Amino acid sequence: MADPRDPRPLIGEPLSLDLLNTRWSATNPQDLLAAPGGYGIWLSSAGLADRCPDDADGLAAVLAAREALAGLVRAAEEQREPEPTALNEVLAHGRIRHTLTATGPAEAVEVDSPAWLAAWLAADDYLGLLRQGPHRIKACAHETCILHFFDTSQNGRRRWCSMAVCGNRAKAARHYEKVTR
Repeated sequence: MADPRDPRPLIGEPLSLDLLNTRWSATNPQDLLAAPGGYGIWLSSAGLADRCPDDADGLAAVLAAREALAGLVRAAEEQREPEPTALNEVLAHGRIRHTLTATGPAEAVEVDSPAWLAAWLAADDYLGLLRQGPHRIKACAHETCILHFFDTSQNGRRRWCSMAVCGNRAKAARHYEKVTR
């Protein structure tokens, strides 16, 4: 459940895209992670507040993960070859440990330090999205929106981060243009 203090216009995307969406608005740039307390708000909205420390080391790790993800998403949008080094550096700080317990197979995330947990989880989430379909990781089609989403629509044709916001803005602009001709 999203933290009520979270000011972002799009909340609840998969963790990697939710981290990317901590920056929003091309016309009036906003950055939740640059605001005092913003990292804690993001951890809370992402459901990680009880697992990850809200400290400078954790913030630095998450910022590194966000930059790595932004570079990969930008490369995909520009149809360039991705440069995975930065994301691999984040992933190098953790792993999934498989074990067998009395109740069956189990998995546990292990990281170098607690500060890397949120960053590692976001990087790992991105790999999961790529496995599901890299073409479903999309940028909002509105020209002033910089948000990203994972298209779960059946036909894969979702265009807007939010139909209620960006989709309606685009419809209104088309209508206005048509009426004023």
